[in-house]
Amino acid sequence: MFSHVMLGANDIQASKTFYDATFKTLGYGEGFVDPKGRCFYRTDTGSFAITKPINGEAACHGNGSTIGFSAKSEEVVNAWHAAGIANGGTTCEDLPGIREMGSIKLYLAYLRDPSGNKLCALYKL
Repeated sequence: MFSHVMLGANDIQASKTFYDATFKTLGYGEGFVDPKGRCFYRTDTGSFAITKPINGEAACHGNGSTIGFSAKSEEVVNAWHAAGIANGGTTCEDLPGIREMGSIKLYLAYLRDPSGNKLCALYKL
């Protein structure tokens, strides 16, 4: 469904450090910065990028927005969360753990990146 996700970032290097660390726990390589100063993470199924806003204003988070990343186990979710905290992210919502949605059980962790964007790592039990 998605070709890419691009988020605004005020400090590309701080955000790159955060995403390099958290994406490593999910099995992805480091991002690369293009000549325009944008940082990209590419996979066979799409791209994730961070950039300074082109209008010159400060990047800000989308209130009510969350970007979720798939994880392969509860341990990977926990490692993602720990890597994010250790690399400039802040925890938000509840601590990592099980959330139930009717008959569906999910293991989730939430973080805010250095620019305040809300992220989630999710493992479906």
